[in-house]
Amino acid sequence: MANANTSTTQAAAIDQALMLENQLCFAMYSASLAMTKVYKKILKDIDLTYPQYLVMLVLWEKDEVTVSDLGGKLFLDSGTLTPLLKRMETMGLLHRARDVEDERRVVVRLSQEGRALRKRAIAVPQRLMCSLPPLEQVANLREELKVLRKGLLDGAED
Repeated sequence: MANANTSTTQAAAIDQALMLENQLCFAMYSASLAMTKVYKKILKDIDLTYPQYLVMLVLWEKDEVTVSDLGGKLFLDSGTLTPLLKRMETMGLLHRARDVEDERRVVVRLSQEGRALRKRAIAVPQRLMCSLPPLEQVANLREELKVLRKGLLDGAED
């Protein structure tokens, strides 16, 4: 009878482990979708998509970065980043040019319009905070997610 109880307990544990709501990946994925949905509404006012906003955040922090540095900071490959940057250049937000010292590298820098957009974007984080839990919880979660990301990336290198 002990074997039957053990089998039932193991089966129940497997069933629990395979429930969608018990998946960390789904909690992160669905939270990311929700976050992107909120950002979509907020960023509409400054005519940016969420990925474009991320690029602008990097450039507002440090103008003139290489495409590879930008990709590393945003965890995006060049196949994703290049069309995004082309579109943003067409929008007049940035300029791309070959590095004069190393033509293999492409440097991205803000245009005058891209720099000016920063003033309009100042309200974005404040508007987002209205949709979030208390600031301390958000700060703790952000730090925990950074640790999780590092662990996942370190584990992926094995």
